[in-house]
Amino acid sequence: MTATEAELFAHLDRLGIAHETVEHKPMFTVEDGIDLRETIPGLDCKNLFLKDKKGAIWLVVMPADKRALTNQLEKSLGSARLSFGAPPLLLEVLGITPGAVSPFALLNDHKSLVNVVLDSDMMAAPLVNFHPLRNTASTALKTEDLLRFIQSLSYKPVITDCGLWPD
Repeated sequence: MTATEAELFAHLDRLGIAHETVEHKPMFTVEDGIDLRETIPGLDCKNLFLKDKKGAIWLVVMPADKRALTNQLEKSLGSARLSFGAPPLLLEVLGITPGAVSPFALLNDHKSLVNVVLDSDMMAAPLVNFHPLRNTASTALKTEDLLRFIQSLSYKPVITDCGLWPD
């Protein structure tokens, strides 16, 4: 059973996590949201749903403008040949479709299959924002509260440098 947005917000409220949601046009890529960055509080982030050749599933969460370095990630995570997870796997594991990927979807990982990776630069930002299980809104919260949310679901995220900033 997949969580609803109301259940997500109720979970955040139970944890005492303040959150603010802004409605917007559907966003499927980082580029889709460039014009909204000034109106949405917090660091714009991207979320990569990945699978490695050993079958491990990864959710890599990082600043939207940073370029992921999969070779570097493979070495630091001890994974092998990371590639994007197929939409059917995304739906099966996180209960969402492409464009709505975010750490909030971990509510739907009932088998705890996902390994969570948080970018160290992102974790230094005061506020971050993510889609609340749909790509027509963004929810901002404190970065420390993002970590608390993830840990409340019994994940032990890896915090590491996930890539490069553009020149």
